[in-house]
Amino acid sequence: MAKTAVADIIVPTEFEKYAIERTAELSTFARSGIVEAAPEFDDLAAMGGREVHMPFWKDLSGARQILSDSAPLNVNKIGSDQDLARIHNDGNAWSVNHLASVISGDDPMQAIVDLVAGYWARTDEGLIISALKGVFASASMANNLLNIASEDIAGQSDSTKLNGVTFIDATQKLGDRADGLTAIGMHSATEAALRKLDLIDFIPDSEGKTQIRIFQGRRVIVDDNLPVRAGTTDGFVYTSYLFGPGAFGKGSARLDAKPLQGGFGTEGVELARLPLDSDSVLINRRRYILHPRGVKFNSAAVVGDSPTNAELEDGTNWTRVYENKNVRIVAIQHN
Repeated sequence: MAKTAVADIIVPTEFEKYAIERTAELSTFARSGIVEAAPEFDDLAAMGGREVHMPFWKDLSGARQILSDSAPLNVNKIGSDQDLARIHNDGNAWSVNHLASVISGDDPMQAIVDLVAGYWARTDEGLIISALKGVFASASMANNLLNIASEDIAGQSDSTKLNGVTFIDATQKLGDRADGLTAIGMHSATEAALRKLDLIDFIPDSEGKTQIRIFQGRRVIVDDNLPVRAGTTDGFVYTSYLFGPGAFGKGSARLDAKPLQGGFGTEGVELARLPLDSDSVLINRRRYILHPRGVKFNSAAVVGDSPTNAELEDGTNWTRVYENKNVRIVAIQHN
């Protein structure tokens, strides 16, 4: 049986572009508007180095001054600060043995090509969840966190669980900016409990093909990778997150498109053949930013060239630099 060569189904430069765009399409967080991809983030991701600085002007402050013919106005100044995002560099490789095609009668490499974007979408969502854990482990984010959970079953009540009332309490962490929260991420156990209370609505998407979950007017994202832990005595404590549009910014750098010396493909998508093993290999590398806006990442504790998920989950690596109302994320810990 004739075997399709990897080079016959992949044009490296086109595949890299496809993988970036398709990953965004498949990401639940991106589809919900929580992750905003923008050209300026792409440009930042393409910069050299390990991190990017994003300076911003602080809002103006100062009491009202009354004009007088005997006293001049006091002159104020505008303050500045900067957000700091780490650039992520990662990759993965998949191989297919010639016998796998012969025995299965199918082309597993084509299957890998079709599944790569879904793999990266799940990887991005795992990175977002790790960043959320770290951000809300930072003392600087205390004003964006509502903890109503009981550490034992005996202490649980409506006031310790996520429902319509406690949801309002969580949104009030942003005060008059609460209406800017448009989505909520929750564990499936939380979503199931809310459905039993008839608090989850379902509306068709724009194409009428799937149903979108809605809670208190906000789009629901269900992900069992969101934090859940055992209570100190018994029971479980869950963390749900409320988001505003563009809570995370994402930028992807197109890697060097020059043909590799001694290989086939580019830095972004490399194809290789191990003839003695009869293996075909697809290597996909990425360089990108995926950052919660307004909470800078402190790179000093990062051991390698890019932060691991464990380093992202370390609260000492994060510091809020925006006003808390301008950080478009609120967390609620509940039963």
